[in-house]
Amino acid sequence: MRSTITERGQTVVPAAVRKHFGLTPSDRLEWVIEGDHLRVLPVPADPIAAFRGRGKGGGTSRLLAERGFDEAGE
Repeated sequence: MRSTITERGQTVVPAAVRKHFGLTPSDRLEWVIEGDHLRVLPVPADPIAAFRGRGKGGGTSRLLAERGFDEAGE
């Protein structure tokens, strides 16, 4: 997919990209320069919610096990 940059530095995000990532007119994009390459990343409106559920899992049981260990050591 391609887009053109206007004289004012604007470009259009192709419809297929917007649809795939669920982008709307108020969403933000981050432009990252990596050597000779450019990456464009969608920036979530709520970055905390974006990471929800991406951990190792079992965090509650690990926390309770550590707390139980702490109580036993007192």
